[in-house]
Amino acid sequence: MSHLLRLGRQTLWNPSNGASRPFTSLVTVYQAEMNLPSGIGLMATDECQIAPIACAAFVDALLAWHSKTRHAVMATLSEGSVAMVLYLAEKASIEVDWQAA
Repeated sequence: MSHLLRLGRQTLWNPSNGASRPFTSLVTVYQAEMNLPSGIGLMATDECQIAPIACAAFVDALLAWHSKTRHAVMATLSEGSVAMVLYLAEKASIEVDWQAA
């Protein structure tokens, strides 16, 4: 089985359930940390939709947060999540604010 992360009808990522669950759980953690919705919808029938405007704000905020943290453990723990949301942003043609980083 796998999950689909989609923007409309376009599939941005089709990970296995085993990869999708930890990623979406980590997104929930960073949403709470930044008090900002991710734009990555809830998984329903093995599929979730990405809201590009909310996702763009989340990607920019997560990237800025990651670049400003001086806590080595927090930086290391967040690297994979940052990389994955940047990948999704690229696939969704979401412009990233690299200046914030």
